[in-house]
Amino acid sequence: MAARAERWFFGVMAALVAVTVFVGFSRTFYLAAWLEAPPGLQPMTPLVLLHGLLFSGWIALLLGQTGLVAAGRTDIHRRLGAATAGVAVLMVIVGTMTAVYALARGSTPPGIEPRRFLAVPLFDMVVFGALVFAGIRKRRDPPTHKRLMLLATIAILSAAIARWPLAFLKAGPPAFFGINDLYLLPLVGFDLATRGRVHRATLAGGLLIVISQPLRLLVSGTEPWLRFADLAASLAR
Repeated sequence: MAARAERWFFGVMAALVAVTVFVGFSRTFYLAAWLEAPPGLQPMTPLVLLHGLLFSGWIALLLGQTGLVAAGRTDIHRRLGAATAGVAVLMVIVGTMTAVYALARGSTPPGIEPRRFLAVPLFDMVVFGALVFAGIRKRRDPPTHKRLMLLATIAILSAAIARWPLAFLKAGPPAFFGINDLYLLPLVGFDLATRGRVHRATLAGGLLIVISQPLRLLVSGTEPWLRFADLAASLAR
């Protein structure tokens, strides 16, 4: 019964993540040919296209891997593990490059100093990479593994949430980080309902996500960070 509940829960969470990403990037990526682009959107470059394809591939893998486990095809799930790890590595590399090139092109959200904003996507890549690495190391411990992989995906959802057409999101990182953190609550609630306590992976991964958010905003205002951002942008030009 507990195993069935886990399959159902993680399947629903994977679907929720996919919907979140689709809604966030519909105007700028998935339905860009049919919907009016947001004001100030710059033309898509090959790097941005690759970035979108890789991150979309990750969501597809999350849905597929969750579905395979639910169907009892853990053999195929394990075979796809190497591909999942490879996509994650490419995501960190391309995601970092895309963030730096966005700074160099001046393609950053309004309302926040571009060099400071660079900390948001770069920290995303660090947290995502750390959680995926931990999840892969714990692949022989299914409850821990699946939580860490879901948490890694939640860690990068703020980019999609920030693009939702909601006025209050113009407040910047505090607004979209706040919504992002709500995605942790179902996992905490599921742990409490099925285990009577929060799983250690949920606790550690959730804290890493939450703590990294104000930390990156604090770091982004320091002189060393601003100098680093200037250097990164100059190398990308």
